[in-house]
Amino acid sequence: MAQKGLARDTVVRAALELLDEAGLEGLSMRRLAARLGVQNPALYWHFRNKQELLDEMARELLAHDMGGPAEGEGWREWLTRRAHRYRRTLLGHRDGARLIAAGDPGPGVARSFEEELRTLTGLGFTPARGLHAITAISHYTLGFVLNEQAALDRRGRRDSPGDGPALAAYAADYPLTVEGVRTGGAPTSDEAFEHGLRLILDGVAASAPA
Repeated sequence: MAQKGLARDTVVRAALELLDEAGLEGLSMRRLAARLGVQNPALYWHFRNKQELLDEMARELLAHDMGGPAEGEGWREWLTRRAHRYRRTLLGHRDGARLIAAGDPGPGVARSFEEELRTLTGLGFTPARGLHAITAISHYTLGFVLNEQAALDRRGRRDSPGDGPALAAYAADYPLTVEGVRTGGAPTSDEAFEHGLRLILDGVAASAPA
């Protein structure tokens, strides 16, 4: 039986804190139990296994509704804002993108998605075009942050290739790549994310209602 007073949301919050400290690989039921000062069976009272815990953690990250367009905001501006907010959510926790990619979003996220589709169809999109527009942007954002966070893990405390001293070391062998980074930002930079997002939105606009 679970320790008296140990609530399910307490376990999830502690798990997210442990995720930030140890990463997804370091998150275990044993370490989480030790953090909470309980025995392992106390956690299994709330979650049958680690995957069920990861699912709940993912739902906690996605619990905040992205919201619809603000007054006077067009679909393009809204989807741009939505993408940036989603990226911030993923970057808000270590391995946040991996957690979302491996988790089950659950019915709450599905309901929010349905409302977003309702918004786009109200703006003239067909359900199929609205569905593909949102998922394309969401998948792009998730994949971008997966690479972004993986690069951070690989790099650790070393300089980024986009940093001045590190970038100069590549100039002789990869002059075009270095020039691209200097003028347009590193592949995992804010500038690169914005550029890729614009390309996707241009594609959506090409088949969007007038």
